Amino acid sequence: MVGVLLAAGGSTRMGSSKPLRRERGVSYLVLGVRHLWTACTTVVAVLGADAARVRRTAEEEFQRLLESGALNPDLAVAHRHSAAGLELHFETHRAWKKGMLSSAQAGLEWALAHKPDGILVLPVDHPAVHAATVMQLASLMAEAVKSSRSPAERKRFAYALVPRYRGHRGHPVAMTPALARAVAADKKAEHLSDAIKRNARLVGYLDVDDPGVVRNVNRTTD
Repeated sequence: MVGVLLAAGGSTRMGSSKPLRRERGVSYLVLGVRHLWTACTTVVAVLGADAARVRRTAEEEFQRLLESGALNPDLAVAHRHSAAGLELHFETHRAWKKGMLSSAQAGLEWALAHKPDGILVLPVDHPAVHAATVMQLASLMAEAVKSSRSPAERKRFAYALVPRYRGHRGHPVAMTPALARAVAADKKAEHLSDAIKRNARLVGYLDVDDPGVVRNVNRTTD
């Protein structure tokens, strides 16, 4: 499973860099990556606005966490998944001004290069998602992929799994590789949820007791 963290936007409504905004002393970007690391040993962070500063600041923050031992629980989870360690790839989307869908499509293409069995997409402005929700989405997606009758069927299986809190759809969204390829190539969709609806053969919903999946922080007062 590969994670995609969408952190390319201009943070216009926020008034300052959203990926670098802090909650509980941790930046939204680092929170998002660590959320995805609970189920994905590889994460692609899609940067755009002020990419160099965002990357530099995030790398410094990760270095401090590593030196302090704060990342040891994350590494322990990776080892339980039989992975040697955790990966984070920063990618800069030059056309970030085109909007979230464009950034998501670029992120999906980068994620697909790692040949994953599934992809989790999380916007950086959802800092309060529970780790248990991420793990449950990944687990259910893996089960759905395994249920396919043959390798050929798995290759065509365009499926999305969306968390839902009190009837409201949220993030992160889990996708099979087939759906990720279709969404990445869609030239007519207006936004990410539209691209998923247009290309998924099946969309499932996971009802969760996690308000973080719908907590979209766009302003300093949110």
